[in-house]
Amino acid sequence: MQLSIIIVNYNVKFFLEQCLCSVKKAIRSINAEVLVVDNRSVDGSLEYLLPKFPWVNFIGSPSNVGFAKANNIALQQCKGDYVLYLNPDTIIPENSLQDCLDFLSSNKTVGAAGVRMIDGSGNFLPESKRAFPSPVVSFYKLSGLSALFPKSAVFNKYALGNLSDIELHEVDVLCGAFFMAERKLLNDLNGFDEAFFMYGEDIDLSYRIQKAGKKLFYLGTTNIIHFKGESSLSDDRVYVKIFYEAMFVFVKKHFNGSNAFLMKLFLQVGIAARALVSLATLPFRKPGNKLKLLSKSNTKHLLLVGEAENRATAKNILAANSIAVQQESNSLNVEIKNTAVVFCCGRLAYETAIAFVAANREGNTYCWHGDNSRCIAGSTNKNYTGTVFSLVE
Repeated sequence: MQLSIIIVNYNVKFFLEQCLCSVKKAIRSINAEVLVVDNRSVDGSLEYLLPKFPWVNFIGSPSNVGFAKANNIALQQCKGDYVLYLNPDTIIPENSLQDCLDFLSSNKTVGAAGVRMIDGSGNFLPESKRAFPSPVVSFYKLSGLSALFPKSAVFNKYALGNLSDIELHEVDVLCGAFFMAERKLLNDLNGFDEAFFMYGEDIDLSYRIQKAGKKLFYLGTTNIIHFKGESSLSDDRVYVKIFYEAMFVFVKKHFNGSNAFLMKLFLQVGIAARALVSLATLPFRKPGNKLKLLSKSNTKHLLLVGEAENRATAKNILAANSIAVQQESNSLNVEIKNTAVVFCCGRLAYETAIAFVAANREGNTYCWHGDNSRCIAGSTNKNYTGTVFSLVE
């Protein structure tokens, strides 16, 4: 078997449904298996998804064991030569998996590969490629200098801001939202370190892969959608606590002496600063509002794109939510401006739709409706939870 895909789910059944619809198309020419570990979701994820995706191996965890441990549970059952860690709030194009497999199999010195991630509005996510968080690098990031000088090789080294995001680069850290590596290497390293409950585990694994003598590469020519808001914590105060606890675990494990002291100092300053910012902005962080994407009162023109059968299903879902469609099209060969677009991806290729989102970031909003799915999902901002329209609860 060529590939095993591991997805950890926690209460995002509708976004996972859209993810699996895209994965199904991406593995058509690949000998692959898909394992979904459900971390004790309370939204009825397993009951909803099991009958829809009988080809997926669903693993129910008796409790929320965290991201790292859940991935390791699935890794023990994998059969593929390569393993992809994939977040449930992603949409991948048909070519993405084969591109990564070809790259890894033809470059034996490379231990892992990642891709260019964009959010639901087409904006590049800088965590797609990163450097290790050394004391100086951490200081520039926490102080805000990296944001002031986003293209600087010095001040924004953490996000490798001086490197083009549409090219191929060797990097230090890849994002766990899309992280492909050889299964033997992952087994040799015992997968993710379970000391990390959430966040930091991808930095640690990237570091250990390099210590094992392997390189990590960022493939900027392949785009995927990562909504991100679905797989992150909605309470910033909890996020700050968990993220920086994870970084302390990383420092304790991999740093010593003066470097460890400086890292801890910068992290403590960062915790205080981030906590103040989080408290100040928390009232403005709200779940995604349906009015932001689709609504009968929205000023945006609503367009369904895709073949007639899938468009009909999408129209039924929208009608059940009292939303009218103004325009339909079989393809994206139409003029689109200030438009709410619903991609009905049956015969419409995900690769085509994602490329369109990447090229048209201003004015439009985007939602996704996979082949035979019973929901429409999307997000306008990586910091918000997204919007879902469904025929079921």
